[in-house]
Amino acid sequence: MTKAVWGAAAIAALVCAVATTPAAAQQTIKREPIKAVEGISGSLTFRAYCAQCHGITGRGNGPAAGALKVAPADLTQIAKRHHGQFPANAVRNTIAGEQVVAAHGTREMPMWGPVLRSVDGQAVTELRLVNLVKYLEQIQEK
Repeated sequence: MTKAVWGAAAIAALVCAVATTPAAAQQTIKREPIKAVEGISGSLTFRAYCAQCHGITGRGNGPAAGALKVAPADLTQIAKRHHGQFPANAVRNTIAGEQVVAAHGTREMPMWGPVLRSVDGQAVTELRLVNLVKYLEQIQEK
């Protein structure tokens, strides 16, 4: 595995360690290797890999949010920010690390594509990403 993937895996797993940390202790984040998750549904993938920062409802209020330099996005507002249209392809590319938004500055969010491929392999990762994007589309606020 490449150094970049290991680094991304460590960053990705760091949020798991923060998930059970009290709010006052969120100044530091313990980095751990990513662990495989059984099942590939969008909601399961979201809870396992995204909710620590974005919150269980996707509003950006997860237990690790306070330890980040930039607040996590409210994922329930993606369509609203795009004039009522959910940009599924752009969302998938952002999650996978294939699209970086220059206005966001440095990227604190792990590039999940390489991280998940290191655990799941290419085919499962692609299916996991498709399911995750569908889940995010379902949680959009009207």
